Amino acid sequence: MSVQGGAAVFDILDHDIPRGDERMTLRIENGVGLLTLCRPQQLNGWSWESSRQLGIMADRIRFDDSVRAVLLRGEGRAFCAGIDVSAPGGDITGRTSAERTQRYYEGIRWVHERFAAFAGLPQPVIAAVQGYCLGFGFELALMADIRIAADDAVFALPEAGIGVAVDAGGDMRIAREAGAGWAKYLALTGRRIDAATAERIGLLQAVTPLAGLERTARSAAEAVAANAPLAVRHIKRSVDAYADAGLGEALDRTALAAALTLTSQDAAEGYAAKAARRPPHFEGI
Repeated sequence: MSVQGGAAVFDILDHDIPRGDERMTLRIENGVGLLTLCRPQQLNGWSWESSRQLGIMADRIRFDDSVRAVLLRGEGRAFCAGIDVSAPGGDITGRTSAERTQRYYEGIRWVHERFAAFAGLPQPVIAAVQGYCLGFGFELALMADIRIAADDAVFALPEAGIGVAVDAGGDMRIAREAGAGWAKYLALTGRRIDAATAERIGLLQAVTPLAGLERTARSAAEAVAANAPLAVRHIKRSVDAYADAGLGEALDRTALAAALTLTSQDAAEGYAAKAARRPPHFEGI
């Protein structure tokens, strides 16, 4: 990653995806772009490289008139279990704490830009969620326009438990969909909720048995794709303009909060405690 001094090694301006290093694949069928997270052995864990590839896929989809809707799904037993801590370039370095914080701030803003390109696609996105949908995975699903989950899906924002802020806007999107109380409850406690609860509070539009997830989600995507493209795109933009008022300013505040917490001693303690499978001892520094 071209954040000066960072540990990540890829070029954020490169639009190539090396063979064998795919984090996601894109296939188009019947007007539906099938965007699949394809690292099931890592439970589709997220990384800087995943964010880069999501931006590339968004660019490919945006101007493809053959894609009228997008079906976002995860291969294997999990949609996305959160950050892949084994991925290269997970940490960003700096000569001082201020420099490291600034680099994290720009890095998180860069991630937000990739996510904005995806969430702002003119084509509606339908997410099909199974198994673990945690942290960044939950935040990614919340960027979809419609969410359908299998009855085995589990959702959580565990970031506060390891000493960092929710860094991609998932808490704000929960506040938009389910209310501020649920956003605070999930983000402040880190507790997991099942698919039935997520549907009840408005985060899901449908829940189906796991065996029927692909069929149900694809049916919804194909129904969107069958409608008039101009009408569909304008409906999405109109609803988003209303629902996302103020989101841009809030995301910038989120990027700063993420940078400050990621470079804190509490975050170092949180990650160390998680690796050691012990309770963390936070000091607020």
